Amino acid sequence: MVDIVISVAAKVGEYLVAPVGRQLGYLFHYNSNITELQDEAKKLGDERQSLQLRVEEAERKGDKILQVVRNWLTRAGKISQEVEKFIEDEKNAKKTCFFKLCPNLISRHQLSRQAKKKVEDVKNSRGRDFLAISHRLPPPGVGSPALPGGYEAFESRNPALEKIMESLRCDDVKMTGVWGMGGVGKTTLVKQVAKVAQDEKLFDKVVMAYVSQTVHLKKIQEEIADALGLKFEEASGSGRAGRLSESLKNEMKVLIILDDLWAGLDLAAVGIPSNHEGCQIVLTSRRLSVLSNEMGTQKNFHVEHLSVEEAWGLFKKTAGDAIEKPDLKPTAEDVLRKCGGLPLAIVTVAKALKDKDLITWKDALRQLSQCIQTNVEGIEARIFATLELSYKNLYGDEVKSLFLLCGLLDYGDTLINDLFKYGVGLHLFQNVDTLEEARDRLHTLINNLKASSLLLESHNYDYVRMHDVVREVARAIACKDLHRFVVRANDDRFEEWSNTDESKSCTGISLNCRARPELPQVLVCPELKFFLLYGNDFSLKIPNTCFERMEKLRVLAMSNLRFRLRPSSFASLSNVQTLCLDGCELGDIALIGKLTKLRVVSLVAWWVPISNNCLKKWSN
Repeated sequence: MVDIVISVAAKVGEYLVAPVGRQLGYLFHYNSNITELQDEAKKLGDERQSLQLRVEEAERKGDKILQVVRNWLTRAGKISQEVEKFIEDEKNAKKTCFFKLCPNLISRHQLSRQAKKKVEDVKNSRGRDFLAISHRLPPPGVGSPALPGGYEAFESRNPALEKIMESLRCDDVKMTGVWGMGGVGKTTLVKQVAKVAQDEKLFDKVVMAYVSQTVHLKKIQEEIADALGLKFEEASGSGRAGRLSESLKNEMKVLIILDDLWAGLDLAAVGIPSNHEGCQIVLTSRRLSVLSNEMGTQKNFHVEHLSVEEAWGLFKKTAGDAIEKPDLKPTAEDVLRKCGGLPLAIVTVAKALKDKDLITWKDALRQLSQCIQTNVEGIEARIFATLELSYKNLYGDEVKSLFLLCGLLDYGDTLINDLFKYGVGLHLFQNVDTLEEARDRLHTLINNLKASSLLLESHNYDYVRMHDVVREVARAIACKDLHRFVVRANDDRFEEWSNTDESKSCTGISLNCRARPELPQVLVCPELKFFLLYGNDFSLKIPNTCFERMEKLRVLAMSNLRFRLRPSSFASLSNVQTLCLDGCELGDIALIGKLTKLRVVSLVAWWVPISNNCLKKWSN
């Protein structure tokens, strides 16, 4: 019994002595606790200041600061203020103790205990290593689908819109297709889909990219990345795809709209993950087979032509109330019927005939009524006729030439700076004396084409976009026009064509040289003024004699090629005024100095050693 009492007493003593020892420790370690708190608070302040500088730098770049970083800065600032006030109170407490001659033991105990607790709080807040503190914000309008100006919803499209939205609300449907002929309004419909999805907050992110007939993976990746606020550091396509895939996986729910597929697209090569449950995709194409067979869409929706009432409403809204006049209305109705309920045709014709008199309307109807033969795949004769009418109604040769030049370039968005370089070399801009005046004129002409709906806004202010249907019509017009432009895709008959009479009268060539081993030894094109050669093939062989019969050439533009410049290469190119060798790997470029009429030289991302002597020749 005595042993039990002793054991219990010892245990009680243990529990009593330990707290007493700890409480006495607060008195004995008073100075060290205060000093440690001051040291830890200073370290926290240094860390906070360093992070704040990084935050300010990121904000100057327009980045959005991560919320976790802002929370830490707020918490660290609050703790620093509390410690600062505590230290100030501690100093005041000392002053009330007869200049430290009789310290208040109770006050010292409380202050030391509080200091010890605050040290732990400061230590718990310190040491955060933020590898990333911010993310890029997409520029206004970039990557986020926007409905065109003056847009109005058509009742006939509501069933398709509702079915598409129903498909997107179903988690089991990962890929939805929208199809219909060119110019019927697929792009506008999916932009409306994007807006409804954003308004209803169905997805954390809604992004849209333009694919087109010629697929440029890098451009598609960049459009999606811009919308996500992602900046690529990788040079390779696979590297960008990997980064994009990881970024998309970080989004809880994301809707990706890929517009205008002409053939199957490798989504993995773009960087769109197949194993992300929160990712849904909407595709548009002219062909149902592309969607269902090549892409494996689970649901597909057809975009029909406008009803008669909707077509008239759109026509009237664009052409003006004058078409309701009794003398004009019957002709206007006949013109509208030629548009076949296609929004693209309706808008372009209405803009071309707005404010025109009855005689002009009747003449337009006669042109539209003529039997037009067109071999342009996927474009009906009636829409060809309506777009050709819009072209003919453009005022002035400058704007018509710019329209045809846009059609000559590759599918996808067109860099405005390219139009400027080519336009200067072709003397497209009339009555201008300086390059600045030429840029101003180009801006005016682009606005004229946009006002006619023959050019569209791009997601990027440095580019313009031409509808694929409009581009095909522009190329068809150029082929039969006095301009005699020729666009050759990646086929095996280019060398055969180069020996025809057509090549001898041709004034412009746009040549896609992907997978082409070699150009002809001599291209006999004595009337050629514009030669665009593009691809991503460093193995292409360009004979030294290739340009010998191009005496009138004014613009030579080649991109992403490898070849060596020799005196014989440029001997006959004395009239060239614009030379673009972007992304090319060249030999001795000093020979360019022999082209004495050059006004524009573009060497973006070029690969060549350059000497001081070469620079002196160019400056002369």
